[in-house]
Amino acid sequence: MGGLGRRGLLIAGAGALAGCSGSSAGGSGSDGTGRGGTSAPTPTAATGGAQPPSAPTGGVQPSGASTGGAQPSSGPKGGASAGVSSSAATETVPGPTTPRTPTVALPSVRLWTPGAGEIEPAAKRVAVAAVEELLRPRGTRGVVEVIDAQYGGILSDTASVLVPCRIYTISGGRVLTSGTTVDVRLTKTRGTWRVTATHPAQPGKAATNLSSAARQVLASGRITLPPASAADIRSGQVHDSVLTTMLQLAKTYRIGISVIRSGHPIDVFGTNRPSDHPKGRAFDTWQINGHAVVSPSTSRSLVTSYMRAAENLGSYNVGGPYQLSGTAYFSDRTHHDHIHAGFKP
Repeated sequence: MGGLGRRGLLIAGAGALAGCSGSSAGGSGSDGTGRGGTSAPTPTAATGGAQPPSAPTGGVQPSGASTGGAQPSSGPKGGASAGVSSSAATETVPGPTTPRTPTVALPSVRLWTPGAGEIEPAAKRVAVAAVEELLRPRGTRGVVEVIDAQYGGILSDTASVLVPCRIYTISGGRVLTSGTTVDVRLTKTRGTWRVTATHPAQPGKAATNLSSAARQVLASGRITLPPASAADIRSGQVHDSVLTTMLQLAKTYRIGISVIRSGHPIDVFGTNRPSDHPKGRAFDTWQINGHAVVSPSTSRSLVTSYMRAAENLGSYNVGGPYQLSGTAYFSDRTHHDHIHAGFKP
């Protein structure tokens, strides 16, 4: 064979090798249907040889099916397309993002509802609704938690309902806790209870120095205080006889306090006799060992043993849902939902 013939064969062989190297998009040798084979030529080929398809304006076009097989991915401008996968061709680089501020959630609170043992539950419902509306945070996210609703006094057509509350709000990415106790006054006309006045607690400013008993009560994990009662103790206006009795009771019981000084009627309801509460010489307990005093399911012996313990520790005036023998004890409609312990000067 002559020199010209040999050069022709070499050129033809090189052309065959070039055709194999461009036969698949991404080197898979598949036509997109799972069958092996070579790709069909690009529909827009320039005269004189195959030309890689041009990318459309505005972005990179992913490889897609064309008549007769899969279309090879477009390669870099001016070069071959071998070794470039369709997933790489469509990948985008995310730009810088602004870090998100963590969402702060308000605590879930228990919805207060009157229990089975309540006297005149309608009066308490009306009082609680009024307090929730009065204390509802405005202009910020917040929620009101009603701890309890106990009577400060109840007669045939008038009542005082004491509603200790916690208030949770969000400020500066933190949950803040505050609260108060509201003395709600009501009257009943033609069988319907209506609110006539609301008196939020006024505990007074915190004292500079507190007694040892006051500090111990505030730090105790067995005495649960609503915000107004804790503020009463911090004000230094609660007598140590109250505080030491609470500490002694807490050695045997877990105590839920409802009212100490502020938020209680100044006089015993329906009388002109001064109450021991505003003087800082009484406290009310609504819960013992996690059981509400008003609940019919709470053991009678639990309630009466607590009442006797309060009297043994120095209370001269112990009221509750059960009438016990002895001059220190009393029971009435007002005290069916809590235990009162009062102390002499």
